[in-house]
Amino acid sequence: MAAAFKALSDPVRVRLLSLIASHPGGEAYVNTLSSAFDLTGPTISHHLRVLRNAGLIDCERRGTWVFYWVIPSALERLSAVLNVPAKTVP
Repeated sequence: MAAAFKALSDPVRVRLLSLIASHPGGEAYVNTLSSAFDLTGPTISHHLRVLRNAGLIDCERRGTWVFYWVIPSALERLSAVLNVPAKTVP
């Protein structure tokens, strides 16, 4: 869980995850994602790699194109952690 939260500590990665999750069809082409940012391709690739290594997204190469999608079970685990009621201090 710590790796997932660490991956989401960067606003670019949060936005990438959101773009992928909300993309029609549930998967996004890497060039579509890159066009949403004023960042270089290698920088976007780095952020996508961090999200993949954290287990939040996965990808598949189809010819020369790379498509990314969110791993629903990873988001469910994050949601479960965040939905735990806070303990009140006596």
